[in-house]
Amino acid sequence: MRLRRWFFIGLALAALALALGACSNGVTAPPKVEAITIEEQESGLKILTLSEKAAERLGVATAEVAGSGSSLTIPYAAIVYDAKGATWTYVTSQPLVYMRESVTVEVIDGAVAHISAGPPTGTQVVTTGAAELYGAEIGVGGGH
Repeated sequence: MRLRRWFFIGLALAALALALGACSNGVTAPPKVEAITIEEQESGLKILTLSEKAAERLGVATAEVAGSGSSLTIPYAAIVYDAKGATWTYVTSQPLVYMRESVTVEVIDGAVAHISAGPPTGTQVVTTGAAELYGAEIGVGGGH
């Protein structure tokens, strides 16, 4: 009986030592970095800020709005359509920060969209990763 008691005490101590050893092995988990943060503006539009890793995974690429006045062009790949058929593009003025902006498409000529309203000449628009930004903005994917 005494031997059995010491056996169970020893077993309990061994289990405790293993549990404590697993918890205090000196390895700490890296801090969790959000892939994207979304900040809603008064206008209802949102500012999306990607982590460097998220931008890398999406392969985000940009191009400049070309032309002048009401004769502007952007790559057709920069156009995003919402559920109502409205046309948008994502603009960026600083690394990893994006905002959706309305565009009025007049003509699509192959890989080029001619727009009569939208961001001014020289503005950087997202050509690769725009659909993913839109999905993140409206909540498609649920954090997958």
